[in-house]
Amino acid sequence: MFGPFFLVPIVNVSDFDFHLPDHLIAQDPPAQRGGSRLLALDRSSGRVAHHVFADLPSLLRTGDLLVVNDTRVFPARLLGRRLPGGGAAECFLVRPTGDSDEWVALVHPGQRLRDGARMEFESGGRRLHAQVVGMHFHGRRTVRLWTDDGTSVRDAIDAIGHVPLPPYIKRDDAPGDRDRYQTVFARERGSIAAPTAGLHFTEPVLTALAESGIQRVAVTLHVGYGTFQPVRVDRVEDHEMEAEHYEVSAETAAALTAARREGRRVITVGTTSTRTVESLVVDADGTVQPGRGETALFIHPGHQFKLVSGMITNFHLPRSSLIMLVSALAGREHVLAAYETAVHEGYRFYSYGDAMLVL
Repeated sequence: MFGPFFLVPIVNVSDFDFHLPDHLIAQDPPAQRGGSRLLALDRSSGRVAHHVFADLPSLLRTGDLLVVNDTRVFPARLLGRRLPGGGAAECFLVRPTGDSDEWVALVHPGQRLRDGARMEFESGGRRLHAQVVGMHFHGRRTVRLWTDDGTSVRDAIDAIGHVPLPPYIKRDDAPGDRDRYQTVFARERGSIAAPTAGLHFTEPVLTALAESGIQRVAVTLHVGYGTFQPVRVDRVEDHEMEAEHYEVSAETAAALTAARREGRRVITVGTTSTRTVESLVVDADGTVQPGRGETALFIHPGHQFKLVSGMITNFHLPRSSLIMLVSALAGREHVLAAYETAVHEGYRFYSYGDAMLVL
């Protein structure tokens, strides 16, 4: 005899669509860091409540374990000119190849920047050179970088590069973005996009959380170009995430193990922390293993969470892998209803927008 037969429902990307007026897409951070609104969503009932982000310590409880991503954004956009000719050129550094001073990058104009093409970037008396040394799919190139004076390429990138604001922010980066597009707990350089749920935290909020008995630990996931990657398939299950580098220390793994065994809530700050935590190995006895490597985990409805019981997140793009992740935790209907409420109430969306607490 055959065992029971279960049909796995097909989930369409179009199921995660919603209408968002353009004026709700935040183009700038709030006047003061932490001055955001916070929509609290009860993932069991779908009830929502409206708060400000400074209320967060009162919405959590003693013993909760908060997991943040301590990655640091670097100025990955290089704007300069082609050599010879002097036409405008852009080089968006995606990730290092592992070889010294070679990067996978997106370049523009791609049709003119083929094997052997050279670019030059200059600002404030610093100069950085690039040459295309490899061609890849989807407009990607491998580029070799060097300086005239032998100073480090890393220092030149930091001096010359521009903050890689997301494409839905329709303005050039400003000096203030170097601070505001960075979390207060950023430590490990390596991301081309901020883990934006962390942008709301301030030192006073972190202090209040600690005084309330809420533990905080960090993981590192270097956010790659996949954070901007649109979902181009029709079925959710057919989407593939790009791999991103993560590191989780023994200390953080031990804290996760203790929280799990003691029945305390693990609340992740952002989709990047969520994906990192859910990528970890949990032994049969409940021990969470530390680790480092690459994760391409795609969390969507149907995912069985091993560790995460709540999260803090921003409001995400329609049909994006990020809204699918939040829906995996809170349920698609609850999330879309909450988004409809957020639109009606004028919440600010995306990277510099307001926040949502899912518990």
